Amino acid sequence: MNCQEVAALSRRVLDQVARAVVGKQDVLEKIMAAFLAGGHVLLEDYPGLAKTLIANSFATALGISFKRIQFTPDLLPGDITGGYYFDRAENRFVLRKGPLFANIILADEINRASPRTQSALLEAMQEYQVTLEGETMKLPQPFMVIATQNPIEYEGTYPLPEAQLDRFMIRLSVGYPSADEEREVLRRRRERRQDAFTLDAVTDAAGLLAMREAVEAVQVDPDLERYMVALTRGTRSHRQVAVGASPRGTLALLKLSRAQAALQGRDYVIPDDIKLFIKPALAHRLILEPDLWTVPQAAERVLNEVSQMTPVPVIDLESVARR
Repeated sequence: MNCQEVAALSRRVLDQVARAVVGKQDVLEKIMAAFLAGGHVLLEDYPGLAKTLIANSFATALGISFKRIQFTPDLLPGDITGGYYFDRAENRFVLRKGPLFANIILADEINRASPRTQSALLEAMQEYQVTLEGETMKLPQPFMVIATQNPIEYEGTYPLPEAQLDRFMIRLSVGYPSADEEREVLRRRRERRQDAFTLDAVTDAAGLLAMREAVEAVQVDPDLERYMVALTRGTRSHRQVAVGASPRGTLALLKLSRAQAALQGRDYVIPDDIKLFIKPALAHRLILEPDLWTVPQAAERVLNEVSQMTPVPVIDLESVARR
């Protein structure tokens, strides 16, 4: 599969998702890029803005398995990983796999679970495996987590540790629909005459893995790699940042920019591909000075300053395209 084929197949997937999710094309494309880059997605927004619908629709359009886990304070690690139970009929212990054994996991309200349960999810996100009774089992590939958080209700929640936030490739906000988009939601529901709707599978797990393999062939100019490094290093020296983005943030920029290039049918990265993901890939990785903890959009404003201070390399696109 080449980048043009990746772009065409991704467009078909996005068209299917758009049948369920009205508007939000920019958010959907970023999520698709994260899937092509092999990363996890954190959706932080208010209730009722189609976060669950987005996850389910992508799973259906991609033709892969989907499981939803409602995170609650009493959720135990075994509830998501599974465990062994004694089968009296066969007189032996039998493994019952938990909902983590699926391709796309929706971790709904992830910050409501205890740190113990979050740590079980952390192993799955980083190592793509779970450990049960000392036995390590690989998770199905591809494996992606879409987690949701409510930014206005923190009572009874356990804030995600920085180590777990760092595992999410991007953090996005869906946002409210426009007036026209909200009317379109009403029109579609009225004409459908039911809440349920059907989407078609465009590809399957093997197809998504093939798309990821094609993304790995996208070229990145050395000057653009230096630009990515300069961006993340700029967050570490900013006066309002206590802890800057980790090297995992730099890798996220690399993977996402290559995926974005493939989504556009190109086999090379341009500076705009990187700029598109500076905030989604880096904002949640910053630990700001305490006086900014309660300031809305503070991390985004810091990244605006870092972007403005970092020179953008000039790339000869014709020569890159000929390589």
